[in-house]
This record gives sequence, structure tokens and C-alpha cells, in this order.
Amino acid sequence: MKKSILVLTALAGLMLASCQSFKKGEGGLEYKFFEDKGGEKAVGGDVLAMDIVVKTDRDSLLASTYDLGLPQIAPVIPDSLVQGGYPGDNNTILKMLGEGDSATFKLNLDTMAARTGQPKPDFADKYIQFTIKVKKLFKKGSLTDSALFEQVNQYYLAQMEGLKKAEEGKIAKFVESNKLQPKKTATGLQYVIKEEGSGANPVVGDTVVLNYTGKLTNEKLFDTNDPELAKKEGKFNPMRPYEPLRVRIGHTPVIPGWTEGLQLLKKGGKATLIIPSSLGYGERQQSNEIPPYAPLVFDVEVLDIIAGPKGDTPQVVAPTGTPVTPPAN
Repeated sequence: MKKSILVLTALAGLMLASCQSFKKGEGGLEYKFFEDKGGEKAVGGDVLAMDIVVKTDRDSLLASTYDLGLPQIAPVIPDSLVQGGYPGDNNTILKMLGEGDSATFKLNLDTMAARTGQPKPDFADKYIQFTIKVKKLFKKGSLTDSALFEQVNQYYLAQMEGLKKAEEGKIAKFVESNKLQPKKTATGLQYVIKEEGSGANPVVGDTVVLNYTGKLTNEKLFDTNDPELAKKEGKFNPMRPYEPLRVRIGHTPVIPGWTEGLQLLKKGGKATLIIPSSLGYGERQQSNEIPPYAPLVFDVEVLDIIAGPKGDTPQVVAPTGTPVTPPAN
């Protein structure tokens, strides 16, 4: 009974916070705090580590640190160094926050355009909305720039290490939730052949023609050559062609997981490739779509295999390549 009362009390608190009206600030800025710890607020020279969700007034999601699993590091610019700043701008927002605070801000686009001389973005009408949770406030105080940087860098590296340690669990959870029984190679690549296909497996120098869908282990799509799926998931890019991808093994710059995985398939074959970050992008973040140390999941269908010239010598392919068009921001 006591647990039920606590849950109801917490829910009531959340509902009350969500119903609070926005307050008016300078420059047309509107804001609403969900939690104010009452601590010291950021000032010029400080640095904030924060989770942030950015949306337009059309309810379109522009960015979210929750998707990447890493906080955004944001320096607070001293007033004497601000160029083109004004009351109610992004820097104003940062100086209203302290460690542990959470709030939503609406940045007025008419004010921004008038004060900066820049045109309003075409993806929003009146405002851009920032929902922020401050995870850490680094106070500049009397610290040297290098000492402050070292603090921030150590914090960021710890967050990265957390992502690295979580990777194995992400893969295991994906396999379990999808009831898969993948095979595993010596490199750590896991794969499930859904349709065997026929003929010979491709080798270095051969060109594999395929359809593909790439997603994270949380099922979030980051790329596909299927235009209908791209539209459904809000990933459609009218500037790119949606056609079968052609990968010449050993020549087309792809991540190592693709070089290995495609050689496991035959013409007409379909498979799911579960690629650990060591065979993907490693510690490198790719746009706002693929976090550091992210295992990748590709559903692939081999449409054709075109034999390469005999005695072909593979080119050196750096693991920084991408098997697909870069994810959209």
C-alpha cells in the first residue's frame, strides 16, 4: 500500500510540473523548470555537461543526446567574448542552469533573426525548444584553461568507458529479445542466415549487389536503401538515390564487419549481421545517429554477385569507411 502511495505521489508531481505554464524571459525567451536544485548557476567560463532534446514548434525532433548515450558538453561564453549575443539567446539559457537542474526553454526565432541578422530556419515557425537536464557543472573559478579542460576531458572519457562496457550487454539483449540463435566468427561478428541462397560465396574482388537496412540494437533505424521504410521512419533524403548498393569486396571502403559478413552470403541469401563496434566505427561517433562503441545490426539481401577479375589484388581499405550513405543529421 505504501509503495502505491509513493508511486501516485511521484506521478502527481510530474503531472503538476508538466502543467506549469511557461514564464517569460528577455528576448522572447520562454522557460519552465521541472527541477531547480537551487545551487550555483553557470557563469561565463564554466562548462556544462547536459542531456538535451531539441525539437521544433512543429514537434519535429532535431537532436537528442539520449539517442547517443553521451551528454553534450557546452561551454558558457563570457559576456566580454560573446559576438552577436543578446538577452534570450543560447548563452542566456546556459546561465540559467545549475547542476541537477532540468527545464524546457523556447528560443524565440523572431528575436534571433532581428538581433543577429540571420534568416529564420525553414524547419520551424516561432521557436525551437530545448529540454535540458544538467548532469555536471564544471566551475571555471580560478582554474587555468588547461585544468578545466582536464576535468571535462576526464568526465567525458568516463562516459565513453561506460558506453564501451555496455556494448556486450546491448548485443545480448538484442539477441535475446529477438529470439535469435546467431553464429559467431573469431572476430566477434554474429550472423543469422535467414535464406541460404545459391551458388558460390563472393570473394575479394567480387561485387555484391544488395538491399540493406541498418539499425542500432535498440531498433532505431539509421539508414536503408528502401525508400518506403526511410519515409516511415523519418529518414528519407530526397537528395540520395534509393537503389541497390554495390560493394566490391576489398575495394569499396566499408567497415570490416561488412567485408567479412558479405563473404558469408550467396546470391539470393538474406541475413542479419550483428557487428560489434570493433568491426564498425569503434569509439567514433557518426553524425547524430551512431554513438561511440555502438554495435550495429544490418539486415541484408544479396541480389547478385558479379565476379571480379582473376588474380585481383585488394586495395587497402581503411576501417573508417561507411557501408552506406552517411546518416542524416
